[in-house]
Amino acid sequence: MEKTAALASGILAGIGGEKNILRLENCMTRVRVEVQDDDKLDLITLKKLPGVSGYVKQGEQHQLIVGPGKAAQVVDAMRSLMGGAVIDDAERTKAQAKAKYKAPMSDALRMLANVFIPLIPAFIASGLITGIINILKRPDIVGDFATHYPNLLGILGIFGSAVFAIMNILVGVNTAKVFGGSQALGGVMAGILSSPQLAQITLFGEALQPGRGGVIAVLLVVVLMCWIEKKLRNALPGSLELILNPLLTTLITGGIAIIVLQPLGGWISESIAHGASWAIDRGGFLVGAVLSGTFLPLVLTGLHQGLVPIHVELVQAHGYNALLPILAMAGVGQIGAAIAVLMKTRNERLKKVIKGALPVGLLGIGEPLIFGVTLPLGKPFIGACLGGAVGGALIGYWKVATVITFGISGLPLALTIVTGKVMLYLLGYLVAVIAGFLFTWLLGFNDPEE
Repeated sequence: MEKTAALASGILAGIGGEKNILRLENCMTRVRVEVQDDDKLDLITLKKLPGVSGYVKQGEQHQLIVGPGKAAQVVDAMRSLMGGAVIDDAERTKAQAKAKYKAPMSDALRMLANVFIPLIPAFIASGLITGIINILKRPDIVGDFATHYPNLLGILGIFGSAVFAIMNILVGVNTAKVFGGSQALGGVMAGILSSPQLAQITLFGEALQPGRGGVIAVLLVVVLMCWIEKKLRNALPGSLELILNPLLTTLITGGIAIIVLQPLGGWISESIAHGASWAIDRGGFLVGAVLSGTFLPLVLTGLHQGLVPIHVELVQAHGYNALLPILAMAGVGQIGAAIAVLMKTRNERLKKVIKGALPVGLLGIGEPLIFGVTLPLGKPFIGACLGGAVGGALIGYWKVATVITFGISGLPLALTIVTGKVMLYLLGYLVAVIAGFLFTWLLGFNDPEE
């Protein structure tokens, strides 16, 4: 805890103090800060703080990579040191002005990702439980366990599949939260689209399909709901708004959803699921190499966030996800590249960073290696991408798939790979590490001075 407090204090000093903060938050591995005055940032000091393994800027947001589990602790410690400081109106106005001129695509994708990021713990639990079930069902590993304990497997199955039973509701609630609507109404909209009673209703000569369009339809409908709710809030008299707004919002949005948006969402989701599956099935080596080889550059730009609904749609449509294992190889190539740098460099600080980042890199958290090692050195980042492309080509050719949407990667992902493909995934993992190592070793790099 003392190290966490020291790191929090160091970050606060490096960003110009609490009065320079407009927004402070965290994701799984990064402390994310938006500030009033960028000139007050001491980036050189921030990058050298013990515990900071990398830095990246996306839009107006400064992101310090501190590692999985630590990011939330550091942000909590920073808020404690700030004493719950509140942003004043002038600062808020300036933040809004900055937001107005941000790249719209970047903001849209970030908002999209924010809908699904809170679901990551549920996806991780679901995926790992499903992987455990697959192991317990194999007589060559655990004998007759499944025969002797069918009820236990049944209960675990409920635990593992529960997130998918309420997926649309969770997405509806989170979408409303992100887009500034009533979270309860967001859940209601998702409930309308998922209601089994829709199957009993015929519209334009066709029976409605409960759940059609999956999360894509939910996203479309709830975004519209938030817009309608805000418009009505401004238009209705204050004395009636509390009663009429939710009523009218539900009726108007629900009607448009059933007639227009759910069919549209269904068409989009089916196109995504079938298109992605077709590309992976037919593309084999080439598609796998391109997807994995270009994934890390997408991560740097933030555009990878747009892939999140595709992962979800693949699992909802097919029961498995063939895209995630391919993209996971991008991070695996970083492992090999980092090992090559570790063996070549004479910089003791760089060695220390690599040794600290490699264990979490093996577990699928690649940001410390990307932003702390390969990207700053240049050529090792290219070597890592090429290594990932080799692994992705093999994974695509072998048609390896997982049962989860997203949330874990690296070695832990092996626990969620579909039956019969686990060893192929691990072989692809090993090849990606070796390829990343060889490419980086051959490309070389300028060893930084102490």
